[in-house]
Amino acid sequence: MICVLVPLILVGAGVIAGGLYLRHVEGKVDRVDAFTQIPEANRPQKDAAAGKAINFLLLGSDTRDPDNLGGSRSDTIIIMHLNKDQSAAQLISIPRDTWTYIPKSANGQHGDTNSKINASYAWGGIPLVVQTVETYTGVRIDHVALVDFAGFKEIVDALGGVDIDVETSFTSTHSLSGAGGKRHFDAGPQTMDGAAALDYARERYSFKDGDFARIRHQQQVIKAILDKASSGGTLSSPAKINGFLQATTDTVSVDKSLNLLSMATQLRHLRSGNLNFYTSPSKGTGMIGNQSVVLPDKTKTKALFDAVRRDDTATIEKLGTESKSK
Repeated sequence: MICVLVPLILVGAGVIAGGLYLRHVEGKVDRVDAFTQIPEANRPQKDAAAGKAINFLLLGSDTRDPDNLGGSRSDTIIIMHLNKDQSAAQLISIPRDTWTYIPKSANGQHGDTNSKINASYAWGGIPLVVQTVETYTGVRIDHVALVDFAGFKEIVDALGGVDIDVETSFTSTHSLSGAGGKRHFDAGPQTMDGAAALDYARERYSFKDGDFARIRHQQQVIKAILDKASSGGTLSSPAKINGFLQATTDTVSVDKSLNLLSMATQLRHLRSGNLNFYTSPSKGTGMIGNQSVVLPDKTKTKALFDAVRRDDTATIEKLGTESKSK
């Protein structure tokens, strides 16, 4: 998220002042070692046709989720593909219950088995998530950003709320501050504060399609944050800019090789209108043993991520739209 949002600050501030400020901000962002534990021989290589395209792995961990009883797991997994001319990006969500092969962890104590994809985070941290996603997709990951949803509320509140069009009325099964531990959402456009946006983005039990609805809502909220962060009301207010970035740096970690200032300059023209959101193709849900899992459509998944690897934007959008419509 910060990789996409930080460039907006350069629009509202002078290049020199903005650059100095971003260096200060960059120094406050936590860094993680995402790649050194992964054997290079096991990693996919970049396709020459992709040129300067960049692949980000965006991870979200909902440590305050009342349903998260199995230790640290990555509840949100998104590949963000920035095309080679850096004019647009495609964000592809991988459902957290996707059943797939997880390589052996660096300590040799876990993995080398099939499981839900988000188990990789508990078994080997970010490096094993990267290796698992690269194995699943065949796409080489260039950078990683991790957001803790415990700080998600503060990011939205720093922006003064976000505008969301709720697709259907529902009552959440858990709530940060709703009446009786629940919160009701009416269908239609509305402005949500941080607590409401988090309740909206985490809910899945109220919908027939469960985690797929949750993914759609997370994508809505990401877009809404980008829209609000790039709005004139935010960019014209130094207090809002500062509050937003302070909240973001308290919540986001990135890999050690990511230069935020350089990336900000590269992405300074990117806006939510240049982003398309998709979900990795699946055949729906099923049971493996006593676990409810998402069953990947291996043929369509391979075709979609082969297009990502080649930076074939037209094919990504065609296959992604077909998957979304189903």
